[in-house]
Amino acid sequence: MSKQITISPVDNKPYVTRTLATTEEVNKAIERSNIAFQAWKKVPVKERVQIMTKFVDAFVAKKEDLSKELTLQMGRPIKYGPNEINGTEERARYMTSIAEEGLKDVEITDSDKPGFKRFIRKEPLAWNYPYLISINGVVPALLAGNTVILKQSSQTPLCAERFAEAFKEAGLPDNVFQFLHMSHIDTEKAIKNPLIAYINFTGSVEGGREIQKAASTKFIATGLELGGKDPAYVRHDADIDYTVEQLVDGSFFNSGQCCCAIERIYVHEKVYEKFIQKFVDLTKQYKLGDPLNPDTTLGPMVRTKAAEFVRNQIEEAVNQGAKPLIETALFPQDKKQTPYMAPQVLVNVNHSMRVMTEESFGPVIGIMKVSSDEEAIRLMNDSEFGLTASIWTKDPDAAVAIGNEIDTGTWFMNRCDYLDPALAWVGVKNSGRGCTLSKFGFDYLTRPKSFHLKLVTK
Repeated sequence: MSKQITISPVDNKPYVTRTLATTEEVNKAIERSNIAFQAWKKVPVKERVQIMTKFVDAFVAKKEDLSKELTLQMGRPIKYGPNEINGTEERARYMTSIAEEGLKDVEITDSDKPGFKRFIRKEPLAWNYPYLISINGVVPALLAGNTVILKQSSQTPLCAERFAEAFKEAGLPDNVFQFLHMSHIDTEKAIKNPLIAYINFTGSVEGGREIQKAASTKFIATGLELGGKDPAYVRHDADIDYTVEQLVDGSFFNSGQCCCAIERIYVHEKVYEKFIQKFVDLTKQYKLGDPLNPDTTLGPMVRTKAAEFVRNQIEEAVNQGAKPLIETALFPQDKKQTPYMAPQVLVNVNHSMRVMTEESFGPVIGIMKVSSDEEAIRLMNDSEFGLTASIWTKDPDAAVAIGNEIDTGTWFMNRCDYLDPALAWVGVKNSGRGCTLSKFGFDYLTRPKSFHLKLVTK
């Protein structure tokens, strides 16, 4: 039987080994999910909310153990592990709190049509299939009456298992939530299975295309959160000390391996020199090392291959004229052919360089000087991606006006690298399609069914 081995970036040694499900086991899981759906969709939303609340309680109660497992699977410094659990809790509790309102029937009350009762009901989609661990999709899908099978990333297999344990503890009926460790071939077969009604995927653009291709054999929707190259614009009136602190964190938290990490910065020429100096000084304060050490603030990247990809981006940019401002000697743990990588700040960059246009997903940031809002807008939009973007200014009117010109899913002012569960989480261009979170997230996990009842026949 085929095995899946997860290598920990902490020591580059095997951490978790799992047996991959066979094709027969995958098909049986799909059948069980379909049977469970027939009962689960009839459970009142109020009861689903109660179960999801218990799930969150059970999940959060294991915060300490979950944090250590995340560190060993991903390399994230353990001091930041609880943040991920807190974020999961925030999103799940918010979506649970709005479920009854968000899923209720939409009544049509036109006064010019007496004798009729009309409403639109939001029906679950037979069942839902999130690919990567995402509270954004799993909990809302279950609240909406779907059953879920989760195919977890091979790098974090324990996350799916911990979800299953918490759902069981919460009293979720059998087979309403399942997880599978499976091969790419069996994943593709599962997507094509006629019982699959929706696919939610978080990953690369290439992966999204493969998902879309596999799903194209049926008329079903897909939710795709793909790549990003999120920009920030530091305007001339920004609070520089605050902005530097936020953008350094937005660039390098989790070694830059966040879906909405800051990947390029444009700074107005009036504050450019001051910004650069403070940004570099703060970046030098990171402590790269063993993520299990509570003093570590920068851990390894998730894989050596990922670190080498970013190193190649940096080397290529420097050969093209970019100037690195961080001496790697300040970070003795930085070693080539390992996932341990120092943060890097590049200036003298431009959009002919891959580091300014291609998703890095690592601890590097390119910073360009701009002379006007118009130049910043042009450069921010000069990207194949559009997940989030941010402006740093004291002028909210200017922030909104500029935001109207930016091709992005979320526009921030004086904030970055954050998912607000009350707002729709979306992407444009090659950052994907669909929507999670907020009241609109439920619309993508249900289908509208219209009821048109004529009450008077005489």
